[in-house]
Amino acid sequence: MRFRLTLEYAGTRYSGWQIQPNARTVQGEFIRAIADVLRTRVFELYGAGRTDAGVHASGQVAHLETRARLSPEPFRRRVNEALPADISLLQVDRAHPKFHARHDAVARRYVYQIARRRTAFAKPFVWWVKEPLDLGRMRVAAAAFKGLHDFATFADRRTVEPETKVLVERLKLVEDGDLVLVVVQGSHFLWRMVRRLVGVLAEVGRNGLEASEVPSLLKNHSDLPAQLTAPASGLFLDRVFYPGEPRDAPLHTPIVLRPALPAQPRT
Repeated sequence: MRFRLTLEYAGTRYSGWQIQPNARTVQGEFIRAIADVLRTRVFELYGAGRTDAGVHASGQVAHLETRARLSPEPFRRRVNEALPADISLLQVDRAHPKFHARHDAVARRYVYQIARRRTAFAKPFVWWVKEPLDLGRMRVAAAAFKGLHDFATFADRRTVEPETKVLVERLKLVEDGDLVLVVVQGSHFLWRMVRRLVGVLAEVGRNGLEASEVPSLLKNHSDLPAQLTAPASGLFLDRVFYPGEPRDAPLHTPIVLRPALPAQPRT
């Protein structure tokens, strides 16, 4: 039987999604929890995307192939009891026998959270940019990334990508209190591409780079995107889309920062 799993996790304590030797990973924790529940390791667990170390997910998708007969909701509850507190299985659905979490995905959406003030509570989930950000300049620069482009300069050199052309369907900046949300949706993403894209936009926003210079980063090799890579802490895999699903689904709830309290008069 094959099942579609929807899950969320805080990636701070993990070396990414994909299981690795001698490293704690989200997939490794899931395999352990499922094995405890099913009392067997004879199953397949495959994720839709490989989030990097420290990156979070509010809507990761995986498929589970198992010979065991199980009821989705009781299984979900039992797996959650076996998982650490920073990983949660949100939903379990029966899937088509040939459903593949990665290969069947038609789009993915990431959300990057930039904080415009210091925070005592949300630090693991945001990037605090101390300098003022000009969102108008950032939006002008963001327009250069929309559409089908070769993002080879934004990929990590340590990986060999079979295809570096990516269709960016949607890229918008949303103000949410003390947060700036960078919403990026596309066909797929190269390793560290989103973090480097955000880093470039932030550099434009703090006047360290002209918006007019951004298109050249896509056409010519440059080390600048790598130098400006945004921290992993602010990045969330927000949603994975499959055929027939609406691409304008609402964002999952971000980590919201309360407005800073006004200064109190001294007494």
